[in-house]
This record gives sequence, structure tokens and C-alpha cells, in this order.
Amino acid sequence: MMQLPQPYLLFLGDVTDEIDAKTAFGLRDWAPELCVGEFVLPQATVTTGLPRLMPAAAHQRGARALVIGIAPDGGDIAPAWIPALLSALEAGLDLVSGMHVRLEEIALLEDTARRCGRRLINVRQPSRSFPVATGRKRSGRRLLTVGTDCALGKKYTALSIARAFGLRDVAASFRATGQTGIMIAGAGIAMDCVVADFVAGAAEDLSPDAAHDHWDIVEGQGSLFHPAYAGVALGLLHGTQPDVIVMCHEAGRKCVHGLAGFALPSLEEAIALNLHHARLTNPAARCAGVSLNTAKLSAEDAYRLLAKRSADIGLPCADPMRGGLAFDDLVTACLQA
Repeated sequence: MMQLPQPYLLFLGDVTDEIDAKTAFGLRDWAPELCVGEFVLPQATVTTGLPRLMPAAAHQRGARALVIGIAPDGGDIAPAWIPALLSALEAGLDLVSGMHVRLEEIALLEDTARRCGRRLINVRQPSRSFPVATGRKRSGRRLLTVGTDCALGKKYTALSIARAFGLRDVAASFRATGQTGIMIAGAGIAMDCVVADFVAGAAEDLSPDAAHDHWDIVEGQGSLFHPAYAGVALGLLHGTQPDVIVMCHEAGRKCVHGLAGFALPSLEEAIALNLHHARLTNPAARCAGVSLNTAKLSAEDAYRLLAKRSADIGLPCADPMRGGLAFDDLVTACLQA
């Protein structure tokens, strides 16, 4: 179990797109008791709604680490952030990063951390190597959230379903596969930094043999339809061997995030292709329904759309963040034999 210094001050840097700040929003939504406030640069236009604090003030309020709450394409640490990160170290905070670049690779950060007696913690770095996948059938049950695109709700859906299973006294564990999920759960494997040949093996390791009635709820990554991130999605489908998939989509999104020239598939096409690949290692894999992110819609429009999509595809369709009867139906469908 990974142990991180807590509570956190969330660093939003100069972010102007909420999607890029998904780490900060994920921690705010799923671990609010661990979040003291946010620290932003003047150029930032995004806020979590938490108190805006400088590092020294956050430390006085109990914060013990600055979490880089941004996940931009490429996972690099921008030079413009360095002075702010240095100020956090000097204020007595450790640095927690989910970026691809290791914090200690930046000489100023490493030197300052050593001088101040602070830790540089890289969540997005595997602590060990993984074997290639075997395809061996494992005991226990597994659910994997998949998507038409990246950054549209796979983590939130997995967390919501895991919580709903618990409320129904169903044994379930949330299995984190990305940096934010790991920060929330305290353990997991950052799949996007595992060498490609070993992604499916890492997924097998993440969801090992379990009791016959125990569910591993695995956070999905990427999408089979994203030119950049299809590989990790496929590795998870093969290695997780899901009994159930839940398709995630954002209402109104037409094109792949960051690549306007690639149109998103229909839900039916997305479900069919994911099941085709899932059935390589679990021929019995099925889709329980759709998780539809309706955050940009009014409640009335959202519920109307959920009902329409459910009727169109013949499966439950719900927004886990809105809950309600539609989400109850989706959870029930997940648990059906």
C-alpha cells in the first residue's frame, strides 16, 4: 500500500482547461477530507472551488504535500511551474507528482528538496517490473470501465460503482490504473508508464485471483478509438479479463479529445469493438450498460437524454454523478449473472 504525505495542497499551475486539471478535481471529489486548498499561478482560469492558499499558509493549516493536480498531454513539468514548486518545498511541503517526468530529474527541485529535507514522490512510476500476460483464467469477478475517448469519466464511474457495490454489501475493490486513482486509493499501477509488452501482464497482477464473489472494479484508461491511447486500453481489456464492461461517454462530445480530425464512434460501435477484444481472454464478457457524463446539461435535459440512449441501445444508461434510479438500474445490471 502506497503511503503518501497528507493532507494535500492542490497545485493547478497555469491551467486553462478543466480536463487538464482532472487530478485536482478527482481528489476534490473523491478525497475532499485530504484537500486543504488550491495553489494557482496568475494565468490559471480553472478553480476547484477550494480555498486559494500559498504554500506557507497551507502548511500552517496542516498540509504536508503539494500535489501537482494537472495532467497535460505528455506529462511534462512546465518550466513556468518550477518557482512555485520550489516555494512549496521551502514552505515544508513534500512534492507528489503524477507526471511522466521524474521530479528528481529537475536539478533545482532535487537540490532544494535535499536542502529542505523534503521528499519528491513520483506516483506515475512503477515500483517494480511486470511479467508478460498469460491469459490464464483467474478466480473472482472483474468489471472494467471503458470509453469512447479519454478523460470523460472512466475513473469516476469505477469509483461510483465500487461504492454502490459496497452499499449493497457486495465485496468489491477499486483498482486504480492512473495517477489520480492511485492518490485516492493509496495503491495501484500507473498503466500508461508500463512498457507496452507488459501492460496486460500488469493488469493481471492488479486484479489477481480472488474469492468467487469478490469484484475488482478496474479503472479504465484511454480508448480503443484514440490514436494515441488505444494501446493501454487494449492491454487492460486483455489483462483484466473483465466479466463486465461499462461503456463511458460524454454527452455532446463528437471528436477525440485533442485530435479534432477523429470522430467518435456510436455507442453501439464502441460496445461491439470493446467486447470483441475483451472476449479474447474472457469469452463470456458482456456490457452492463453506459455511463454518460452529462455534466454540461441541465438536469431535465440530462434525464431525457439518459432515457433516450437507454431505449436506443437496450441497456441501462446513467450518469453516476447524478445517481437516481437510472444508476441503480446500471448497478443491478452489472451484478446480474
